[in-house]
Amino acid sequence: MGIRLPKIMDAKKILQKMHKANDIPKGHLIVYVGETSQRKRFVVPVSYLNHPSFKQLLDLAEEEFGFDHPISGGLTIPCSEQLFVEMTSDLAIL
Repeated sequence: MGIRLPKIMDAKKILQKMHKANDIPKGHLIVYVGETSQRKRFVVPVSYLNHPSFKQLLDLAEEEFGFDHPISGGLTIPCSEQLFVEMTSDLAIL
């Protein structure tokens, strides 16, 4: 697990650099990740929507919220930030 830490930290930095509200590149979407009191905002490529592992996260969101997400302007995914960063790191490599 310690070997993967640099890759996770790099992905986290890249995702957080795209944090500005009006700085959403074409072909990306906003995703809010984390528990209710500590959600973080990420900007991810829409191409992630096609990956089975990201679809699992979307299924979690549907089970938790249905189509009534608590934060407007983005998709809320109820998983830990660490899990999200690990999964998106793997997707970025593909």
